[in-house]
Amino acid sequence: MSATQPGRVVTGDELEHLVADDKKAGRTVAMANGLFDVLHVGHVRYLEAASREADRLVVAINDDDSARALKGAGRPILPGSARAELVAALRCVDYVVLFPEHTVERLLRRLTPNVHCKGTDYTVETVPERDVVREYGGRTAIVGDPKDHSTRGLIDRVARTPDQV
Repeated sequence: MSATQPGRVVTGDELEHLVADDKKAGRTVAMANGLFDVLHVGHVRYLEAASREADRLVVAINDDDSARALKGAGRPILPGSARAELVAALRCVDYVVLFPEHTVERLLRRLTPNVHCKGTDYTVETVPERDVVREYGGRTAIVGDPKDHSTRGLIDRVARTPDQV
């Protein structure tokens, strides 16, 4: 799907049906997650690498309340609907869903994707959801380029005066 049309922003219920249909058709499913607050090249590289792990890529994005709880006051910069639309526009993404929890454990249990993808700031042993993925028989993949880009760094750079850059 993603090579010819943009991804779709869907509800959890819609996603559950889409993933079930994909699995019945013999397609594999990977899931990546994050805030994707200010989309940058590190996000794109992470999602492109995640998409190579399976036939379909689901991206779970923290909703505004969980993003605020995780990152603090002033975050997210962009509302969840905008973040979801931007991520869905990437050709490597098939489905995007907003989720309210701090981790994707509940969504992983609900969808049981073949692969759970995390960025290079993790190792397989440090992924918070690794036990859940192992329980249902999935695998965890560490994907993307080295973590030398961050939304926080980008925000800090934009906030500096021109003579500080």
